Amino acid sequence: MKILLTNDDGIDAVGIRALYDRLSAVADVTVVAPANDQSSVGRQLSRTVELTEHEMGYVVEGTPSDCVVATLGSLDFDPDMVVSGINQGANLGAYVLGRSGTVSAAVEATFFDVPAIAASVYFPAGEFTFEEFSANPEHFHEAARAVEYLAEHAQNVDVFETTDYLNVNAPVSSADGDARMEVTRPSHVYRMDAESNGDGTVRIHDRIWELMAEGSVPDPVGSDRRAVLEGRISVSPLTAPHTTTDHEALSGLAEAY
Repeated sequence: MKILLTNDDGIDAVGIRALYDRLSAVADVTVVAPANDQSSVGRQLSRTVELTEHEMGYVVEGTPSDCVVATLGSLDFDPDMVVSGINQGANLGAYVLGRSGTVSAAVEATFFDVPAIAASVYFPAGEFTFEEFSANPEHFHEAARAVEYLAEHAQNVDVFETTDYLNVNAPVSSADGDARMEVTRPSHVYRMDAESNGDGTVRIHDRIWELMAEGSVPDPVGSDRRAVLEGRISVSPLTAPHTTTDHEALSGLAEAY
């Protein structure tokens, strides 16, 4: 199996190296990843990008979507799967999916008809301060184990016949043992708000992280966020945006126009 591996944390991130080492045991892995941190860039594309050879593949001066498009569109490389991650930080909830560079790389792959997996790790808010935290490969064990399993087996049972990509979120690894895997759906609970500072600036605030730090979220059973908060590996089978539906009222407006 040939795998294109990318991420949004940059090629020097611990998570992508942990996943590269794990997947290399079962596949021919080529890394094409951003030169630096591209978190939360969504599916942003550049007009031109520069690729530089790297011991694991290539470094790209660009975004995760740039990495996928540049590789699948121009290089002589036809992978069986695109894997994106492992992101240092969870990508949970429907409202997050379009922002995430990690998830966006997987979405981009689906438009090339290549199955994809996006993978992230939830570092519990309150226990880890991102500004002061330095991750190590052991933190990504659960996510890497899950991705390896899915990469090996998902295509054999036709998972991607009805699914474009899998969004995997795992709890940070601990000494408690291996986490169970649960098939989930992205939560639709939304807790974004904004506060004016009175000086012309506005602070945008995602209050979900505060709830997760408290160990309690309003997400229903079966949702991605609840599964991860309760210590399970969340796997959401998703299709690439955007879906359309028959809409009688809109059809009437169009006809009247």
